Amino acid sequence: MKSEKESEKGTGYFLQRVFKSSLSPFLWLLLVFLTWLCYLILMMPMIRFGHSPDPDDAFMFYAIARNKIDTRGLRIVHVVEDIESLNQRALRGELEATAVSVHAYAFLADHYAIMRSGASIGEKYGPIVVSREPLDTSRYQVRYGTGSQNLSRPYLVPLTTRSSLRGKRVAIPGTLTTANLVLKLFEKEFSYVLVPFDKILDYVKTGRADAGLVIHEGQITYQDKGLHKVIDLGEWWWEKTKLPLPLGVDVVRKNLGLETMKVIARIFKESILYSLEHREEALDYALPFGRGISRELGDQFVSMYVNHYTRELGQKGEEGIRALLIRGFVQGLLPKKVVPEFI
Repeated sequence: MKSEKESEKGTGYFLQRVFKSSLSPFLWLLLVFLTWLCYLILMMPMIRFGHSPDPDDAFMFYAIARNKIDTRGLRIVHVVEDIESLNQRALRGELEATAVSVHAYAFLADHYAIMRSGASIGEKYGPIVVSREPLDTSRYQVRYGTGSQNLSRPYLVPLTTRSSLRGKRVAIPGTLTTANLVLKLFEKEFSYVLVPFDKILDYVKTGRADAGLVIHEGQITYQDKGLHKVIDLGEWWWEKTKLPLPLGVDVVRKNLGLETMKVIARIFKESILYSLEHREEALDYALPFGRGISRELGDQFVSMYVNHYTRELGQKGEEGIRALLIRGFVQGLLPKKVVPEFI
């Protein structure tokens, strides 16, 4: 127990004793080192980089998040929000780099450029529209598949028409999502209600909307809710254009200057390549963003949207983006003709 005399001496007395002890040189060195380290971190240029809370985006960011690659002296701070929130933040110019919808890019093109790596693109697949019951089974199409004895056999599938959704109430994840733009290219005459993307399946299942526009892992889990696919918009887009459907891209703000823009784009590409080369550990990091899906489904979803277009857009990927923006403008869904800038 402290004596009354020691208590009166207060905190200053005991600090003096500490720094006069044999440990004082070590403590001072540690203090100096930590101060220097904090100074260096604070002096690093900060890049706020937004991505959505789903497995494919998280997979791409793994190497940056876990300091697996050189970030060239940049302090990259993750901003994890749903894609519609990121779209809105980019519209306000709040983020130096971020994932955005290609739809939203039409309103951002003056201030952001598209990075050639990091795109979420589906070839012959994409967002889907689901319903509790088939919306239109009056028309069917004959398709051919592989039977149990590897023989090609015909089967019937419902043929979705524009009238299937006309006048229906559709739950959508955001007005600026690419899924919403493509749905309007398919059919404009529907009403909508905004619902968080991870709540849409339940919203439709409980009958609060006639149909739901599904993005992210809901594209492969909707059947678990007993829902029916009305249309795969990526499949429809392919039939119309023979191009992949670009859904999300990563953009970087132009006022950072060309050299910094190139550095950020290069860092992000390296992060993607690292994750692909260290797939299992990157999946370990990404799966918690999948809202309880199994590793098998998580891996399947990542494979769908972290593909060769994600590594590098290439000519076909860039054509897909241009085609979507042109069609949106021609149909009166975008305010002006946009010429995308790539970096």
